Amino acid sequence: MQPIGCGDVFSPPVPAPHEKARPLAKGSVYPAKDLCSQCGLCDSRWVAYVKQSCAFLEQRFEAMEEQAHGRSRDLDNQDELYFGVQQRMLSARLLQPLDGAQWTGIVSRIGVRALESGLVDAVLCVGQSPDDRFTPVPRLARTPEEVLSARVNKPTLSPNLEVLEQLPGSGIRRLMAIGVGCQIQALRAVQSTLPLDDLYVLGLPCVDNVSRQGLQTFLESTVSSPETVVHYEFMQDFRIHFRHSDGRTETVPFFGLDTPKLKDVFAPSCLSCFDYTNAGADLVVGYMGATFGRQWITVRNPKGQVLLDLVEDELDVAPVSSSGDRRAAVQQGIEAYDKAVRLPLWLARLVGFFVERFGPRGLEYGRFSIDSHFTRNALWLRRHHPEKVAAHIPAFARRIVSRYRLPDA
Repeated sequence: MQPIGCGDVFSPPVPAPHEKARPLAKGSVYPAKDLCSQCGLCDSRWVAYVKQSCAFLEQRFEAMEEQAHGRSRDLDNQDELYFGVQQRMLSARLLQPLDGAQWTGIVSRIGVRALESGLVDAVLCVGQSPDDRFTPVPRLARTPEEVLSARVNKPTLSPNLEVLEQLPGSGIRRLMAIGVGCQIQALRAVQSTLPLDDLYVLGLPCVDNVSRQGLQTFLESTVSSPETVVHYEFMQDFRIHFRHSDGRTETVPFFGLDTPKLKDVFAPSCLSCFDYTNAGADLVVGYMGATFGRQWITVRNPKGQVLLDLVEDELDVAPVSSSGDRRAAVQQGIEAYDKAVRLPLWLARLVGFFVERFGPRGLEYGRFSIDSHFTRNALWLRRHHPEKVAAHIPAFARRIVSRYRLPDA
């Protein structure tokens, strides 16, 4: 029997998964092979849809946006070209930050309020292993306490969608899913086959995830005390901010990273991804388009506004802003990354000092980050998967990449 759908959403024309459909065995070769982001879809009975839903087998940005938001992005509108379909963009922070949250805790607070208000029966979020802070454990949280226990990012590949296997017979009819772009693309593709009456999607901007082993390499080459890091983030002041278990904060300039060692540490899925801003989510909460200390929020459709309504009166809200010019810095960065340049720490701090004060801020910083990653990823695809370039790079990314000179493939 086909599960009850949850609305008029993008669904590929393939048979619905049935009781004989089984997840792929752990450790097997997944259909996307080296490009697999381990989103978890293949670890559920919805593996039946993988060829039509995997972001790394086939891209469907326009169709996904059209069905999720009622239209695809306007490529002639610079904000939509970069940040996707939107009704509102703003910056915000919680007036009363959540204790232990990575920033002020907007994402966790929305999850809590979605449950408390009765909007949803459960929240798909990511907890952590009791043995390792950075090993993700996806869950269907049914209480505010379970949502709060999942606060703080886990910057490793996470099989969020494996918990879809738990939906049939669970009594969950209304779900809020929190996830990154590759997970949300797959979720949108199978949405109409899920045993749900309603689905809300809260998206996180995402770039450069790693395997757990890759994360260890990154930490050991970057930070003074890898074993005490609680969380970290690449922030708008062009520094990586690490928080340690003793409350200490440590910062490292972007330009001081050990690029030769770290150039290949990121997952191939992330090096071939063009969904930095999570195009399929109803509401996106991150930091990339906001000034330092605030979070960037994009409402893509009416459901996104419903989610924001849950907490908006608890927020210090301000308009988004933009200043500076990213273009020269992006072009220089393309060449420096390609040559695996590593600056001495004193010079990296000096460069960071000037870039922080005179470089791009707000939305322009967001464009800087998007340009830097899209050009890098387009070059990576040309070199490692030239057969995929024409179909895999979406129109909006091609337009952005065309503004820069890339090294020869």
